[in-house]
Amino acid sequence: MLEKTLLITNETGIHARPAAVLVKHAMRFESDIYIYRGGNKYDAKSIMNVMSMGVRQGEEIHLVIKGPDETQAFEELVQLIENSFKEA
Repeated sequence: MLEKTLLITNETGIHARPAAVLVKHAMRFESDIYIYRGGNKYDAKSIMNVMSMGVRQGEEIHLVIKGPDETQAFEELVQLIENSFKEA
């Protein structure tokens, strides 16, 4: 299991477009991918879950990934979030 607390730096937080980008990337992996925020657990493969977090710029999320491709998923998703959801 890999985990990391990440600061959301993009101007609009995790609204519709960043949420869609995050879910699109998360869906490519077999591992379980969850985001914890404010005592709640959100499935990063569910657009409704991700959008319902309501994360704004300057807030933190805790990413947890567990499964057979966790290393690749972790590296890709951390980079995506740290680069303000700009797809490479």
